Amino acid sequence: MDSSDFTESMLDQLPMERFWDIPLYQWDGFWYRSYHLQATMALRSQYIARDDDIILASPMKTGTTWLKALCFSILQKDGNAARLNGETVGKTEEDDPRHIRDPLVDNHPAVYVQTLEVQVFTAKPPPDVSAMESPRLFHTHLPYTALPDSIKTSNCKLVYITRNPKDTLVSMWHFFNKLRTPEQGPYPFEQAFESFINGVSHFGPFFDHVLQYWDQSLKSPNKILFLKYEDLKKDPKGEVKKLASFLGKPFNNEKEVEDVIWRCSLERLKNLEVNKNGIDPWVGMQNSAFFRSGIVGDWKNIMSKELSERLDQITRQKFKDSGLHLEI
Repeated sequence: MDSSDFTESMLDQLPMERFWDIPLYQWDGFWYRSYHLQATMALRSQYIARDDDIILASPMKTGTTWLKALCFSILQKDGNAARLNGETVGKTEEDDPRHIRDPLVDNHPAVYVQTLEVQVFTAKPPPDVSAMESPRLFHTHLPYTALPDSIKTSNCKLVYITRNPKDTLVSMWHFFNKLRTPEQGPYPFEQAFESFINGVSHFGPFFDHVLQYWDQSLKSPNKILFLKYEDLKKDPKGEVKKLASFLGKPFNNEKEVEDVIWRCSLERLKNLEVNKNGIDPWVGMQNSAFFRSGIVGDWKNIMSKELSERLDQITRQKFKDSGLHLEI
């Protein structure tokens, strides 16, 4: 099953498990919602990468929105990208003491950097991405093996971000609980934990997802930049400079770096009106759901010592001999 002719009836051929009472289907070793899988098939058959494309990639809840904001702001910081992916961007932020043109005031970062299998190719019909002006900037949650061949073989660049698996799971738990009614209450954390360690989550297994991009980044460091959320929190200047250089948009001075970091900071974004009261038109969730605490170690507020030790042991085993270290 690898074509744009994917139909709902084909789901019957695939293994199915439930995550948060949501049916997920396993294809080629990873788990998808039905419409994400259908969009993935359309993406794989229709998307032709350009050498100047930039694709951001991540597991769910590992810093995706932050990365979208950072890359978008870096690419349009010099005023040469007033149009990105066909969108007109840039309005004066009247109440901003820095008086910068900042389109993030008007829209959630996902409006400017859309996720291919969640936003772009779920449209009926999908937009003609070949008509979009360069540079095209997109995001995906897909594992590396599911990407269109043209992304892998072209000179386009990939930026991947991941995070401590314990914080990833806890962030995921909070996020999906937003879909539940007050009567339902929070989903049992222990059930979410068991699903996660068994690999059953959106675009999971988490560890396989991370290792695929890690291995490819070692083989092609000029094509794939591998970032860790914790490093961005510890050394935002150093990591954002590295990101800008990789994107071919190095900073001219320290003020530019500081402005981008400030503009994309969680505290600023979560307090913008569009993110306090706006609604994501694709999944129907409040924009505020995408901006919670953003801290490292938030898992300590939810996860028991026993579960923490279990996940640490699994993490060490999964990443053994890979050369990859994620803080646990």
